[in-house]
Order: sequence, then C-alpha cells, then structure tokens
Amino acid sequence: MYILILSFLTAFALTYFAIPSIIKIARAKHLFDEPTDRSSHTENTPSLGGIGIFAGAIFSIVLWTPFGDFGDLQYILCAFIIIFLIGAKDDIDPMSPSKKLAGQLLAAFILVFKSGIAFSSLYGVAGFFEPLPIWLSAIISLLTILLITNAFNLVDGINGLAGSIGTLIITTLGCWFFMTGAIELSIVAFATAGAVIAFLRYNFTPAQIFMGDTGSLMIGLICAILAIQFLEINHRLEDTNLYKFQAGPAVIVGIIILPLYDTLRVFFTRIMRGASPFRPDRRHIHHLLIDYGMSHMRATAVLTAANALFISFVFLMHDRVGMHTLLLILLAAASLATYWLHRSVLHKKEPVAV
Repeated sequence: MYILILSFLTAFALTYFAIPSIIKIARAKHLFDEPTDRSSHTENTPSLGGIGIFAGAIFSIVLWTPFGDFGDLQYILCAFIIIFLIGAKDDIDPMSPSKKLAGQLLAAFILVFKSGIAFSSLYGVAGFFEPLPIWLSAIISLLTILLITNAFNLVDGINGLAGSIGTLIITTLGCWFFMTGAIELSIVAFATAGAVIAFLRYNFTPAQIFMGDTGSLMIGLICAILAIQFLEINHRLEDTNLYKFQAGPAVIVGIIILPLYDTLRVFFTRIMRGASPFRPDRRHIHHLLIDYGMSHMRATAVLTAANALFISFVFLMHDRVGMHTLLLILLAAASLATYWLHRSVLHKKEPVAV
C-alpha cells in the first residue's frame, strides 16, 4: 500500500511544480490553443499540460515499479514515448489525422506484440469463451486500443473533463488491481492519477492550461492498457475470488462508458449524415451540456458523477443479471439520457412565442 501512496505523491509533486514553468514557457513562445467556432474557451490558452502529466507519471512509474515483477514495462514505456511525441508535435504544430493514427497504431503494435497486452478470448460476449486465433486477437486488441485512446482525445473539450473522467476510471481500476495482487498495474494507475490530479489544479475554470493531445492521448492509452488487463486478469481469477466480476466485459464498459459511448455515438451520427467520422463538430455530450446553459465546471461535475453512477451500477449488478442484459441496460440508459439532453437543448433554442 505504501508504494502506491509514494507513486501517487511523487507524480503529483513533480507535475504540480512543473506546470507553472510549462505555462510560462508556452506564453513566452506563444504556444497557444486559439479559440475556433467549435471551442468552448474564448481566450488563447497554453495547451502543453500533457508534458507535465507525462513527466510526473513516467518518472514515478520508473522510480517505484518493481521491474522484476513487470518484465514488459520497457515496451509499455516505449508506447508511452511514441504517444507523447505524437501529442507534443500535434500540440505545437498540428499533424494530419492519418499521421497521428499511424503513430498511435505503432504504439498499439508494440503493446500487443511485445507486451502481450491483448485479448485472449471474448470472455463470454456472444457466447464465445474459447481462445481467439492470434490474428483475430491482434485485430480486436489493436482496434480497442485505438478506440479508447482516441475516445479521451475527443472527450477533452471543456475544462477539467478528460482529467476528471480519466482520474475516476484509472483510480477505480487501480484499486481493483491492488486488491487482486497486480501491484505493477496499480502503480501505473496511481502514478498517472497523481499526475492528472496535479494538472487539474491548473485546468479547472479559469483554466490556465489545457492538457492537449499529449495528455489526453496518454490518459487514453493508459486506460486502454488497464481495460484489457482488467479483462485478462478477471478472466483468470477463480469464481470463488471475492474480486471476480461475473460479467467482466459489461463491467469494463460501465467503467469507461462516458468516453466510449460518446465517441461511438458521435462517429455513428457523423457517418449517418454522410460526413467523415473524424470530422470535428459540436455534437459531443459536453457540448450539449454547454449549449444547455451549464458552465464548464458544472458540466464536468455532472458527467463525472454520471460515469461514477454507471460504475456503481455495474459493480452492484454484475452477478445479478446476465452480461448481455447488463450491456443492453447500459446502452439503453446512456442513449435515453443523451436523447433527453438533445431534445432539451433543441427546446431551449426554440424561439419563444410572443
């Protein structure tokens, strides 16, 4: 337990004291995120906060992780560095989506083929428990890593949201890894949480700095790693284990539901309108809340609380209903809530009859 506290505090302290210097340098070099018609901010704001998150998390992980128990850590760190370089380059000089995707794919390849972070089966989804062929496991794992990584990049649209949601998800999984004996993954989780919480001190309204792609992509990649490892470890636990979830896939969907659902929903609606799924717009849930009249902080609090409620729900119901039923309940609840919000925003924009 002490090593988790130390990893958290180390990352927190390094990021907390690094961010002011990063803000000062970004302002001196005019490295700003300038407002556009899609932006929720109105002033030029530095967007290099992810550098501080990366520095604090990586330093703490390397310092406190027992390498003898985590032989694949070197490959995970290589993936982190690739994502860091992509994010930093895009924050300073925007890259084309295809180049960003190519870099993310390289990081995902390292995780799947060198670290062995991949799905061994479907864990009961659609009734399949058998081991997956290597080629199918690789494809599903690569797509999952890319999806979750970019989900956090897309949800990073208002002050505090990506950091708050990321901290909630990472600490939830970190606590579970600790209780199941996966101390190395727990250290990764708590070190990241410490760095992100320190960053949030400067990101809450009025935001002094944004995390940029450097931070959101790294948080997303770490969540992808933890999500896949959660399913693998949970699958190997004995049914009598106190921390075994009987509906593992539904539980992990409930844990990361907000960024996952919002990304899939936005991609689907863009395709249905004949647009590219990667074409930016203002249809994310956090945009709807802002259009409804909420402040950044209130919208962040509402969405973080909603994600926490979904987590509590799947923890309570994982052994009471079937996995597919639980997945349908999650999808229905998220869809109904979003539909209600969308209708409320449209109603609010309607002209009042005189």
